Amino acid sequence: MSETPRLPDGYEFSGDTARVDVGLVHRWLSTDAYWAMDRPRETHEQAMASSLNFGVYETDTGAQVAYARVVTDRALFAWLADVYVDRSVRGKGVGTAFVAGIRDHLRPYGLRRILLATEDAHGVYEKLGFRPLDRPEMWMIHTPR
Repeated sequence: MSETPRLPDGYEFSGDTARVDVGLVHRWLSTDAYWAMDRPRETHEQAMASSLNFGVYETDTGAQVAYARVVTDRALFAWLADVYVDRSVRGKGVGTAFVAGIRDHLRPYGLRRILLATEDAHGVYEKLGFRPLDRPEMWMIHTPR
C-alpha cells in the first residue's frame, strides 16, 4: 500500500468525542446522507455514545468539517459508519486522509476486520485497502424493523 495520505494544511484529525459538534453532525446526516435521512437526534446521540467518534477540524477556527464513528469490540472487529465530509471541503483530499487516520487509529487494536457499507464511495475506500467481501455468500443480515 502507498504512503498514508495526510490531511491538507489547515485541517486536523481528532478522536476526541468531546470535540464533536453533535448538532452539526446530526444535521449533516439527517438531511444530506442517504443512509441516515430523517434519523432522529436521540438515535444519533445513542449511536455516538456506543461508538468511537472521529472528526476533522479547521485548525484556525476549530470548525468541524468531517465526522465518522466506529463500532468495535477493540479486539477483533470494527464497523466504520456515518462517514461524512462537509460539501465545502470535498475534493480536497480531506475524506481520504480522514479515513486513513481512522484506519491508523484502529491499527493498535489488532482487529481482524474493519467493515463498512457504501453506495457511492468505493474508490475512496479502495485507495486505503478496503475491498469487496471475499465470500459475500457467507455473510447474512437481519433487519428487525
